[in-house]
Amino acid sequence: MTLVTSRVISLFALCISLFLLSGCGQTVTRVDANSVTDLSGNWNDTDSRLVAEEMIQDVLSRAWLTKYNRSHGRAPTVIVGTVRNLSHEHINTQTFIADMERELINSGDVEFVASATDRKEVRGEVQDQDLHASEETRKSLGQEIGADFMMQGSINSIVDAISGEQARFYQIDLTLVELGTNRKVWVGQKKIKKTVEKGGFRL
Repeated sequence: MTLVTSRVISLFALCISLFLLSGCGQTVTRVDANSVTDLSGNWNDTDSRLVAEEMIQDVLSRAWLTKYNRSHGRAPTVIVGTVRNLSHEHINTQTFIADMERELINSGDVEFVASATDRKEVRGEVQDQDLHASEETRKSLGQEIGADFMMQGSINSIVDAISGEQARFYQIDLTLVELGTNRKVWVGQKKIKKTVEKGGFRL
């Protein structure tokens, strides 16, 4: 093997090594939390936030709220119950529930009480205060505010795919139920459709 050939092979090997090393690098870019980032086409934080904002705005604009305020002379107390994930993918419904809770609380149109899970921790604190807190500061059991309405719902999906192209359809259904009577006072629905093309081009 000549000296020139040896140098060419060494140079070629160096180029391959540099190429492989550059391909293994990772770049992290910080973006605005409210920016739309659809990378996979799956349900994401943007879907959760936008759907929560739109559906809570809708429920608070309907006649049930005005009727309740007029007949009771106060804002209704609401709690968010279960949102079932019936879609084809894993969805963290707790994030969606938190988005809806934020919109309801910040609207100022309704009162809001803690969820069943949160209440267990709060009740434990009240019981602890009963033993250890001073008379002036301790809180007593049996003073909770009962919810007037519960919001429940589900997330469903349909996937249609052919030759590298995929359409993903999400349907979010929410219902507001009056506790005690089980009367439905509002039913909301939001639909989202996304198309995903593999390879960057349509086959």
